[in-house]
Amino acid sequence: MRHVISALVMNEPGVLANVAGMFAARGFNIDSLVVGRTENPELSRMTIVVTADDITLDQVRKQLGKLIPVVNVHDFKGTAYVERDLLLVTVGVGPERRGEVIEVARVFGGTIVDVSADALVVELTGSEEGLDRFIELMKSYGIRELARTGAIAMARGLQLGKANAAASASDGVKRKRSLSAPAAAALPPS
Repeated sequence: MRHVISALVMNEPGVLANVAGMFAARGFNIDSLVVGRTENPELSRMTIVVTADDITLDQVRKQLGKLIPVVNVHDFKGTAYVERDLLLVTVGVGPERRGEVIEVARVFGGTIVDVSADALVVELTGSEEGLDRFIELMKSYGIRELARTGAIAMARGLQLGKANAAASASDGVKRKRSLSAPAAAALPPS
C-alpha cells in the first residue's frame, strides 16, 4: 500500500543522509523523497512516499521519529490532504504539430515555459496519476527530456494539529526538541 509521510526536520547538514540511511539500513524502499524549506528557516519539510504494509509503515514512522534532527512525523493515512508533483518535459515537436501539444498541455493545466524551432518545454503540476497520463500522451510526439520533483503533501485545514495531539496523547510521552541544540554527531543507522 502506498503511504505519504511528512517529516519536519531541523535544517542542518547531514539530515537527508541520516534519513535515507535509516531507510536503506532497514531495507525500506523510498518511492519518492522531497525536501524543501518551510516558513521557518531553521526547519525543512521532507515528504516521503513509500510502498509498504501497515506494520512496516508503523516501524518506519517510529524509526524516523527516533532520529535526533526529526522534530515531527506525520502519516497522511486516514486524513484529507493535498498532494502535488511537478513535471518539466521537453517535447520534440516542430511548428506543424506544436498546436496539438499546447492544447493537450492546456487541458491538463500545463504551461509552456520554453519554445524553440523543434521543441517546447511544458511545466505541469498535479497528481502523480495525472502526470503519468500526460507523459503517456506526449510519448507519441517524442519526449527528449523529463524531470519530476516527486510528491509533496500537506494536510487540509487544521487536521495536522488534531493528528499530532492524538499521537502525543496516545504515546503518553511528550517529546521536546530544541532548535538551538547543537547538531548531533552523524552516526550510522543502527
